Amino acid sequence: MSLKAQITEDMKSAMRAKESQRLGTIRLLQAAIKQKEVDERVELDDAAIVAIVDKLVKQRKDSITAFAQANRQDLVDQEQAELDILQHYLPQRLSEAEVAAAVAQIVAALGASGPGDMGKVMGAAKKELAGKADMAAVSAAVKAALSGQ
Repeated sequence: MSLKAQITEDMKSAMRAKESQRLGTIRLLQAAIKQKEVDERVELDDAAIVAIVDKLVKQRKDSITAFAQANRQDLVDQEQAELDILQHYLPQRLSEAEVAAAVAQIVAALGASGPGDMGKVMGAAKKELAGKADMAAVSAAVKAALSGQ
């Protein structure tokens, strides 16, 4: 079953179970997917949907940080609930050690030798690790790998 079909099925089950928080979050995700499809006039595949989910997850994390600084625990709780629901649609993330190993492999394959090659390595890393790892962690691993040589 495709990720898009899974999201639709989860929306139907949330409607039947009258889970308003889950239903609202899934509808928000479907709206983002539909908007991207309409804007680009394409049918999104699972990789593109994972990218959208990843973007929404990042937005939720940023909002949680901002609301926590403003002492708005009610909004933090709401964003955290949405974050938990959205993370269900992301594939299993790579561990820090797995990210470092993958980055080391990319650096070796490209023959990168220093911080000046950061853009080249990040471009390859984004293609290979998109949806599998947090890009902030990948960036940190690339910086560490390039400065360590």
